Amino acid sequence: LPPYEWKPTPSTSRVPPPYTPAMTNGRKYVIFPLSDQMVELFEACQQQACDLKRKEVCRAQLQLDIQRVYAGARLYLTGSSMNGLGCRSSDADLCLVLKGKVSFTRRNDPINVLSALQRLFKSLSYVERTQLIRAKVPILRFREKGSDLQFDLNVNNTVGIRNTFLLRSYADADLRIRPMILVVKKWARHHQINDASKGTLSSYTLVLMVLHYLQTLKEPVVPSLQRDYPECFNPFMDIDIVPEGPKHIPPYKSTNQSSLGDLFRGFLRYYATDFRWDKQVISVREARALPKINSQEWRNKYICVEEPFERNNVARAVHEKAKFDAIKAQFAESCRILQERKDLNSILPVRAVINKESSRK
Repeated sequence: LPPYEWKPTPSTSRVPPPYTPAMTNGRKYVIFPLSDQMVELFEACQQQACDLKRKEVCRAQLQLDIQRVYAGARLYLTGSSMNGLGCRSSDADLCLVLKGKVSFTRRNDPINVLSALQRLFKSLSYVERTQLIRAKVPILRFREKGSDLQFDLNVNNTVGIRNTFLLRSYADADLRIRPMILVVKKWARHHQINDASKGTLSSYTLVLMVLHYLQTLKEPVVPSLQRDYPECFNPFMDIDIVPEGPKHIPPYKSTNQSSLGDLFRGFLRYYATDFRWDKQVISVREARALPKINSQEWRNKYICVEEPFERNNVARAVHEKAKFDAIKAQFAESCRILQERKDLNSILPVRAVINKESSRK
């Protein structure tokens, strides 16, 4: 397949079933009730092969239609759909790559391109409800006709392709990472702290926060892949060969044998009590917390999370003290409750979340 048609391998077989000993790098660890609930939620909500195929069919058809206007354009499926961290209900992110002279003319700046695509899409029978959103990275939002499947399409925001395959490599590094991240995202969404458009945390920020925590444990669950395999994640690598990089990373063997439940409780505790929000920057690239320096990128920011390639702040949406305080308070409250009850339902209605996920068209 061409690189832009790369498909993640279905991960269902890598997740331990409930009530059985789980395997981490060939070693057994005990499933406790909290861990079991996390696995149950993950297995019910994770993106399935059929979900990915549906997105891929739409991407392939869109690429053909777009090439009638922009010959040679490439359309990449990015984000959680491709990095292995998606849910059945996850929206699909698309990056349209225009190369060479076509990408640098005024006619082809992102807003003009997206406006042209909006006109084109109105003539297509399989998409509906197109909306041009003039954000920092402008997007064209639309839906597959007759379904809940939403797409967000950007132009030449190629860092999204690079971080898709970086996160995919992390997702493959340890079988606990996918369920851990899915549960954290569901928890944050339930408590209304997972919406960058409303001044809280984006899903990408939450993923980096989870990875940072797992990297900084006394026995790390995962290392810095950019540090250990820089040739696989060269930020100047041609975009067409970016999907090839992860193929050259050998399996990682962690000595950390913590259960999923212990890791989730530790994650909440880390951000509730240990992490210094006012003095530290989360860096997955370096697998440590960096000191917050007095630069424009980090100055007067409540939460600082470094984008692994561009090194800017992906948590910049949190710009109100009230929202920051609400995020911190939720970490502290959930940490306290889970420590007492050791039941995922005490902080997240598991069955309701599963039912909502399965009701999507």
